[in-house]
Amino acid sequence: MSIDYSSTTNLTSTANLTPTNKDNTIATNPKSVLGKDDFMQLLLTELQYQDPTDPMDSDKILTQTSELATLESADNTNKALENLTKQLNSNSDLGAISAIGKMGSLGTNNITLSDDNNPTFDLYFKHDIQSGSVTITDNQNNVVKTITLTPQNSGTYSFNWDGTDEAGDRLPAGSYSITSNYTDGQSSYKTAYGVYPIESVKFDSGNALLKMGSNYYPLDSVKEIYQ
Repeated sequence: MSIDYSSTTNLTSTANLTPTNKDNTIATNPKSVLGKDDFMQLLLTELQYQDPTDPMDSDKILTQTSELATLESADNTNKALENLTKQLNSNSDLGAISAIGKMGSLGTNNITLSDDNNPTFDLYFKHDIQSGSVTITDNQNNVVKTITLTPQNSGTYSFNWDGTDEAGDRLPAGSYSITSNYTDGQSSYKTAYGVYPIESVKFDSGNALLKMGSNYYPLDSVKEIYQ
């Protein structure tokens, strides 16, 4: 059995009360929402048409004014929170873009083998490959498969694994670790699944996706970004 690998590169304005029948006995607000300006107009109208012989209680005026101030404060708070959210999202986008060219780690070197799939995984080699091997181990740290590397230039390579061990027997579903030891003819190096250069960033429905290896990963799934 051979395994091939290849390079991969809310507020409304003044309310308009509209009669709904000929008697003008029922009125509705077509805008459905009253804003602070509407409440202010209602308060002024109430004061304008109050009975001079029985003016509105000052405590009642103060209460309504206080409620108006509370409404305006809540409105300003909501606007401030909306602006803050937009700014935070913008900062997050800039942070994702600034990660291009750096290294990113998914925080794990494990892949998942299921009963009906043959995993494909990427490995990044910072240096040229003269010789070496890729090692697949189970969750008990037992080596179940070794893939021999042939001379290749540095870069990211994709490997196909048929889910079998050295004897050609199908392995049980589960999590398997992927690591590699290799040499460029002068020095020895190690690498592992889940660590790649961040090549680019794309945005999908407002979410930043980082291109690492041959796949795109959400920003929150990248556990570490470093030089």
